[in-house]
Amino acid sequence: MNIERFRSYGKRVSDNCGKVILGKEDAILLILTSFICGGNILLEDLPGTGKTMLLRAFAASIGGSFKRIQFTPDLLPSDLTGVNFFNRKTNEFEFRAGPLFANIVLADEINRATPRTQSSLLEAMEEKQISVDGVSYALSEPYMVMATQNPIETYGTFPLPEAQLDRFFMRLSLGYMTREQEAEVISRPSSKSILLELSPVVSEEETYYVRAHYHEVHVSKPVQGYILDIVEKTRRDKSIAMGVSTRGGIALYQASQALAALKGRDFVIPEDVLSVAPPILCHRINPMGGLKSGNALAQTEKLLASIPVPLERV
Repeated sequence: MNIERFRSYGKRVSDNCGKVILGKEDAILLILTSFICGGNILLEDLPGTGKTMLLRAFAASIGGSFKRIQFTPDLLPSDLTGVNFFNRKTNEFEFRAGPLFANIVLADEINRATPRTQSSLLEAMEEKQISVDGVSYALSEPYMVMATQNPIETYGTFPLPEAQLDRFFMRLSLGYMTREQEAEVISRPSSKSILLELSPVVSEEETYYVRAHYHEVHVSKPVQGYILDIVEKTRRDKSIAMGVSTRGGIALYQASQALAALKGRDFVIPEDVLSVAPPILCHRINPMGGLKSGNALAQTEKLLASIPVPLERV
């Protein structure tokens, strides 16, 4: 395992994305971590904070095919997956692939679509395939769904069900820029023009390498125990109605490995776990009283603070 390849890969992608979105290095690192692990990203924030631009910049940086889908209330599942149509020239039915057949899929404002359309994403996100009229079609690797979501209290939105939320590897929020960063953004050429000039900075072979070898990062027994302590705490805490699933525990383990590799280490330390735990866990727990996402994140961080951190050398 070549750790330097991970560090170099992450730096090039982060620097390239930073040309479009300023001051969001931490979010870019977490998106890259999720991508390496084969996970999907849910980016939730207020309109106009650069969600779509960041995801477009990321897709341009890693290369591969890219499709953007604008979710609306009248969008149908077949608009995503594709349809079988009758070709009069051949007198046969042919499959016309939908926009989900791409390496990077941007599902913009996913919670504006109806639950029926949202559910059409589940198979693609989890199984990396699409089924139409009883026939399954494999999706090309690497594959990643990056969805943006307006806060559910915004008018005209449909909350994502727990089953679909659990299929998102992380939920992130960008927030506003600092005053200095915003001053630079409004005085420079538009982000769209900068985005058009972006080109891939990593090769297909490099992407394959980091996605195939991140699991070789060592996780010591104390750190494994720490991850399990976190998962079990979410299930025992009386303020949480539903704790983290096994899928969530696996995501926490894998993300810690990928983040450690991107930081130039072949072993995981507790700080890696703490860095990825909030975005991985906050949308997987169901607090009593149905707290909003911001409060759920605060409760997740409070829960993490209550768990002893292992001090053993790893």
